[in-house]
Amino acid sequence: MPELPDVSVYVDAIAARVVGHRLERVTIAKPFLLRSFAPSPQELAGRVVREVRRLGKRIAIGVEGELWLVLHLMIAGRLHWYAAGKARKQRAALATFDFDNGSLTLTEAGTKRRASLYVVAGAPALAAHDPGGLEVADATAATFAARITAASHTLKRALTDPRILSGIGNAYSDEILHRARLSPLAFTRSIGPAELDRLFEATRGVLEDWTARLREEAASGFPENVTAFREGMAVHGRYGKPCPVCGTRVQRIRYAENETNYCPRCQTGGRMLSDRSLARLLKDDWPKTIEELERRESV
Repeated sequence: MPELPDVSVYVDAIAARVVGHRLERVTIAKPFLLRSFAPSPQELAGRVVREVRRLGKRIAIGVEGELWLVLHLMIAGRLHWYAAGKARKQRAALATFDFDNGSLTLTEAGTKRRASLYVVAGAPALAAHDPGGLEVADATAATFAARITAASHTLKRALTDPRILSGIGNAYSDEILHRARLSPLAFTRSIGPAELDRLFEATRGVLEDWTARLREEAASGFPENVTAFREGMAVHGRYGKPCPVCGTRVQRIRYAENETNYCPRCQTGGRMLSDRSLARLLKDDWPKTIEELERRESV
């Protein structure tokens, strides 16, 4: 799922191309995509784009008359830009937004259709699409700590809950927790002030570093290679590969369609976190520490 760094780069790229330009036509190819009834997408035709902004992981495109397109890409939604006169690749677009200088298309990989589009009118209706998570770039260590510890959750859940923090998902939460040297299963109310400070600095640092890196990569064109798995990540998507800090093999916890990746030496004091499916299968054979895992593998 595109997260804050990726969505921020999308917003920059879209704004640079469409602000001040006229939206001529909105074509919805798949009816399931549109989740609102009024205003109609056709009401946006002929209006000039005034602003593009990020709402958590959503992209909002505002046109004259306080009308907004709100896009949520979910896991597999991706955006593509075609300048006027440029041939489009043969992709099955869920929606196409034609401007006077080019076209923005929305595609979605796979068979599960989760991306969504809303058309809303006015600031209150737009605000209803903001989950309300804290923008870490604007926060202080104190406001961050207060938000994180307001309820008792695992750190992984707290980082990825859009009502707690804005724009963070599975990928960057793994990177944040690795940089902070904290277990994904530690509880928000069980860590001390020093650990909260580390978590704050890691969260802000990871988001800033990756946003800057992705902006640099997209400087010469539209961001087309948006993915949750990027070269240079420390642990996310690197199961079985060496931790770049200590060399220990990255481990994972799998659940539903997601997995959490972590370094047992850097983050959990050498303790292996229990992957429910594997632990249920292996029972007493499930290794409790990284040393035990390494001993078994060396036999």
